[in-house]
Amino acid sequence: MVRWRSGTVTAVRRRWAGATELDVDLPGGGRMRALAYPALVGDPEPGDRVLLNAGALLMGLGTGGMPVVTADLHSALPAILAGVHADAPDARVAYLLTDGGALPAWFSRTLAGLAGRLAGTVSVGQAFGGDLEASTLHSGLLAARHVLGADVVIVAQGPGNLGTGTRWGFSGVAVGEAVNAVATLGGRPVGSLRISDADPRPRHRGVSHHSLTAYGRVALAPAELIVPEGLDAALAAEVAAALAPLAARHRIVTVPTEGLDAALRDSPVGLSTMGRGLDGDHAYFLAAAAAGRHAARLLG
Repeated sequence: MVRWRSGTVTAVRRRWAGATELDVDLPGGGRMRALAYPALVGDPEPGDRVLLNAGALLMGLGTGGMPVVTADLHSALPAILAGVHADAPDARVAYLLTDGGALPAWFSRTLAGLAGRLAGTVSVGQAFGGDLEASTLHSGLLAARHVLGADVVIVAQGPGNLGTGTRWGFSGVAVGEAVNAVATLGGRPVGSLRISDADPRPRHRGVSHHSLTAYGRVALAPAELIVPEGLDAALAAEVAAALAPLAARHRIVTVPTEGLDAALRDSPVGLSTMGRGLDGDHAYFLAAAAAGRHAARLLG
C-alpha cells in the first residue's frame, strides 16, 4: 500500500546524475529525507510543495545504514567475506543471490562450502533456493537486515555471467541497480571493483568495463568504490586513470591490505575466477577482500 505525505522542501542536501536528495518539512511538524528523480518530476528547490511516497519510511523498512557490498561476479563472494571477517570475525554477513547468473542457489559449491560462515542466503527475483526468497532486490535487502539480522550484506549474481562483449549486454549491469536499491533503503553502498592484470581480454584488464559501466553509468546514487593498496605500480596507475571520471559521483577509497592475503588463503572454499586461482589473479581477489574490509570498518 502506498502511503502518501505532502510537505515543503526546506533544503537540497546533494545532487548527483539523475537524482536529488532533499529535506522535506511535513505539516504539523516532522521532517523527512526524500529522493527526487528530476527527469521524472522536475528539479525541486527550497519552498516547493512536494508529494512523497513515504511507505518504506513510515513502516520502518530501511536498512539502518547497513553496509552492502556490491560485486559483479559470484567468485568475489568468498573473498569479500574473508575481508569482512579479517577485521570483524563476529559480523553477521548475508548473501543476496541475484538472478544474473545461475538461478538455483544449490548450484553453487561456494555457498555449500561457506555454510556456517554466512548468516544466510536470500535468493531474489527469478533466482531461488536461498534460505529466504524475495521477489525483488529491495525486499531481499530488507529480509537480510530484519529477518537474518545481517550486519553486512554481499550482493552478487549466482555462478556464471551472461556477457556479449558490449557495453550494455552483460548481466553484471545489475550491480549499478543494486547501488540504487541500497541507497533508496538507507544503506551504505560499497562497490567491489573487478580489477585484474591477468585477464587476457583487454576490456577486463585494469578496471573491467563491467565495473566502469555499472558504477559509472547505471548507479545514480553515490557509492564508496574500493581500491586495494599494494597493487603493482603500473596496474595502480591504470586503475586510478580509469576511476578518475567516476570520482564526481562516487568516493574512491584506498584500503590497506595488510593481512588480507593470509585471510584469502585461509578461505574455507577455493578461490577461482575465470579459471584463475588466487595466485593467478591476485589483484582481483585482493580488491574484493579490500571491499569486505572497508564494509567491516563501517560497522564501527
